[in-house]
Amino acid sequence: MVAPFLFSIDLEDIRTLVENGHRYADRVPASVDRYLEFLARRDMRCTFFTVGDVARRYPELVGRIVGAGHEIGCHSSDHVTLDRHDRESFREDLQRNLDDLRAAGAEDVQGFRAPMFSLTRETAWAYEVLAELGFRYSSSVLAARSPVYGWPGFSSRCTWREPGLWELPLSLVRLPLVTVPVAGGVYFRVLPFPLVRRLFRRGLSGSEPVVGYFHPYDVDDEQEWFLHPEPVNSRFYTWLMYRNRSGVFPRLERLLDEGATIVPYAEYVTRELAPRERESRARGL
Repeated sequence: MVAPFLFSIDLEDIRTLVENGHRYADRVPASVDRYLEFLARRDMRCTFFTVGDVARRYPELVGRIVGAGHEIGCHSSDHVTLDRHDRESFREDLQRNLDDLRAAGAEDVQGFRAPMFSLTRETAWAYEVLAELGFRYSSSVLAARSPVYGWPGFSSRCTWREPGLWELPLSLVRLPLVTVPVAGGVYFRVLPFPLVRRLFRRGLSGSEPVVGYFHPYDVDDEQEWFLHPEPVNSRFYTWLMYRNRSGVFPRLERLLDEGATIVPYAEYVTRELAPRERESRARGL
């Protein structure tokens, strides 16, 4: 059995992180439409973790995503990382996010992704808030050391968090000097494709899903050049942020041709993880 590829889009507008960013061209809807066309051509559905700000400005875009059968998840109201919240402000942020998504037509919101994968050992209290609001899963942990946010020692497997939901951590690979989430974003674009391909083959042959992430800008090779402020304000990082955007769809096509199958996160949780949870409870674990 081939493990699924939990391909997802972190639906945010990078311009909101840049001072006076809205002077640059609005590229989000056009980029999302490219993802939707790609997925429709392959007859596959995925998960869009959506910032409330995007839902407020582009409700019709969220409606198109839902209408095409894709899952909508929360990605915070205004892309504020968890370490800048306490429990109450996080709860308020999530509620705003849910309200904006529902107003745009996304009724069944089950999942959450923290901005910049900022769910760490220090912010693990977030699981309690997520459980209180009825979330079934999170995909917010980078289980390794990172220049910004990471949780070394967290399991590489999908993990039940006792407040009452699953954590689906990013799939990682160990390279000589670093451990990186090869199935997502800049890593997927910049690493040599033979390496990406080999790592996908290894991951898809295992028992756990390949968990990755992309953004609207990852496929936008027409976006204006500007300095990206997060996670580090540097020209080299910005160069990486623009590197090989035109290569994302060809790489994805090759991986799908070789057997990778994209499914929404909530579908995987229902089909594969919920039975595992019931078996664990039955054994008293």
